[in-house]
Amino acid sequence: MNELTLAAFAMVAFIGIVTPGPTVLLALANGSRFGLRRALYGMAGALLSDLVLVGAVALGLGALLAASEFWFQVVKWLGVAYLAFLGVMLLRSRGSVDGALAEAGREAGSPRAIFLKSFLVAVTNPKGYLFFSAFLPQFIDPSAPQVPQYLALTCIFTTIDLLVMFAYAVCGSRLAHVLRNAGALWLDRICGGALLALAASLAAYRRSSA
Repeated sequence: MNELTLAAFAMVAFIGIVTPGPTVLLALANGSRFGLRRALYGMAGALLSDLVLVGAVALGLGALLAASEFWFQVVKWLGVAYLAFLGVMLLRSRGSVDGALAEAGREAGSPRAIFLKSFLVAVTNPKGYLFFSAFLPQFIDPSAPQVPQYLALTCIFTTIDLLVMFAYAVCGSRLAHVLRNAGALWLDRICGGALLALAASLAAYRRSSA
């Protein structure tokens, strides 16, 4: 694996990550609702999900989902339900940090809850497994040891993912500060609507299109 291959991987990964998806939308929402410090817990959950996805692909789970309609549908509808749940919660939010904590008790804004939201939203999305299954092998040299290559690609991907999520969280935090509660409320509405749209997109997703 040479530097050109790593650079190409980093470029493609950046394009895929920076395009708004569930985890970066949650980073944006977490930054606006809870502040940058608490949003970091969500980023940690998303990074752990990256490790799970890459590990699952390396162990063949991505190929299993590509081959098995039953397991693909199980993971898919779990992901749809969870994305829809998060979207509805954001649509019902009060737009402020205090309101976010009060709407479902302080546990809603706890580090553990924020961490689990971002982790679960990624690991219940079958598109992630299929994406990595199709994406990673293109940058792996089959004639060389594969574990070091997977580790290198994982480090690059997670680093880019962290930087992008951090940028989204900073934007959310700044916008909430500038726009005050009314602006934070509308930011929650936008993120909630986007998550519901992603849930609908995932519901319409077919394994044959992977």
